[in-house]
Amino acid sequence: MPTVEELYRNYGILADATEQVGQHKDAYQVILDGVKGGTKEKRLAAQFIPKFFKHFPELADSAINAQLDLCEDEDVSIRRQAIKELPQFATGENLPRVADILTQLLQTDDSAEFNLVNNALLSIFKMDAKGTLGGLFSQILQGEDIVRERAIKFLSTKLKTLPDEVLTKEVEELILTESKKVLEDVTGEEFVLFMKILSGLKSLQTVSGRQQLVELVAEQADLEQTFSPSDPDCVDRLLQCTRQAVPLFSKNVHSTRFVTYFCEQVLPNLSTLTTPVEGLDIQLEVLKLLAEMSSFCGDMEKLETNLRKLFDKLLEYMPLPPEEAENGENAGSEEPKLQFSYVECLLYSFHQLGRKLPDFLTAKLNAEKLKDFKIRLQYFARGLQVYIRQLRLALQGKTGEALKTEENKIKVVALKITNNINVLIKDLFHIPPSYKSTVTLSWKPVQKVEIGQKRASEDTSSGSPPKKSPGGPKRDARQIYNPPSGKYSSNLGNFNYGERFRLGTSSPRD
Repeated sequence: MPTVEELYRNYGILADATEQVGQHKDAYQVILDGVKGGTKEKRLAAQFIPKFFKHFPELADSAINAQLDLCEDEDVSIRRQAIKELPQFATGENLPRVADILTQLLQTDDSAEFNLVNNALLSIFKMDAKGTLGGLFSQILQGEDIVRERAIKFLSTKLKTLPDEVLTKEVEELILTESKKVLEDVTGEEFVLFMKILSGLKSLQTVSGRQQLVELVAEQADLEQTFSPSDPDCVDRLLQCTRQAVPLFSKNVHSTRFVTYFCEQVLPNLSTLTTPVEGLDIQLEVLKLLAEMSSFCGDMEKLETNLRKLFDKLLEYMPLPPEEAENGENAGSEEPKLQFSYVECLLYSFHQLGRKLPDFLTAKLNAEKLKDFKIRLQYFARGLQVYIRQLRLALQGKTGEALKTEENKIKVVALKITNNINVLIKDLFHIPPSYKSTVTLSWKPVQKVEIGQKRASEDTSSGSPPKKSPGGPKRDARQIYNPPSGKYSSNLGNFNYGERFRLGTSSPRD
């Protein structure tokens, strides 16, 4: 093992040799042997080995292996020095290997070390993006879970910081190709991150690019398969994939395939859905997603069938008024519950699809069924007006901080829900029914429209999806689940018409 003095002496030989440095192979070998020494010798070796690496291609493997040994040393200062110098080894065919090594080093728990690895990866990314991606995706596909997780997060956070000259169209195509391989087996959290990665690529921000992403999500969601409402993995996969698709929809990128699947396979099984997360109102979550997608449907082969399924489901939440006894009192023991949150979603979805078949209520339903529907609408509207008056009274005069309390936030959202339903019901009371009114769903921010500008298309919040395997996850269950954005709606699900709304609560007195 060389001493510190010997290392310095051989360093001097190489430094003084200038253009003839490659002729001093023995001197470089002494420096390589420094990795076998003590702490001081290793620190010097960590600096000297990369400095002359390019001059000795025949010793490339030995040099890289020596530096890798230093990257794994017990002394943190030696590791940091060795990692910092790794980009100097990223030349030619060695670059993918260096990228692979650096990716593995992402598993470190030392924050300073972790930052050095990130900086080193970014450094070689700018040298050769495709080669670096080769090393990263190699570990994502085959590496340990912790390495895979951190490599994906690296891509999701760092790609957007790279300049256009690095992220060329060719590089973005490679990212898409490799991502598709990974997406064959991902957890929910991983899927979200990959959608973030792909959505950020410039080449996929066009209409055709967004359509490609929608098709990718549809494939993950297994829309060709029969929906299994009792399987929480199946339910979770559909919900999380749909959350990723919703922000991609626009007037040019249609939601038709998803809406059709929801109407055909999910709505008929709404009451039997198994929630993948305890405490989640799974039915409301499904209806919210359907409502958000319904605005972006294109031509639909089964439009009338889907409208009928929506209509039938809407009727389930639009009760008939209770029968009256001879003395004018209700014959039943209690009034039907009016579930405003569910009705807002279903009525909005029906209203959106109804625009495409405006004679559905008048020409396609028999007169008796239409009469039944109007009776239900009238009864619901009566209960709605009572609730709206109570909410307005409760919020009257409240501004600023007073509206920020949890109780008043709930009431504000309740007022949005009921006002939305009121507007939509008024449309349907027209003769013939109208579909012209527009409302902003209660859980979405109101879009401000400046004079001279058109209203922007509503964007939606997104969550996370799972993996595409009917037999359950192949990888560990590292899934995350985003609760519905309109959290207040779940507290307002039921309202018993005729009962007094109690101030200070989010629901009527039971």
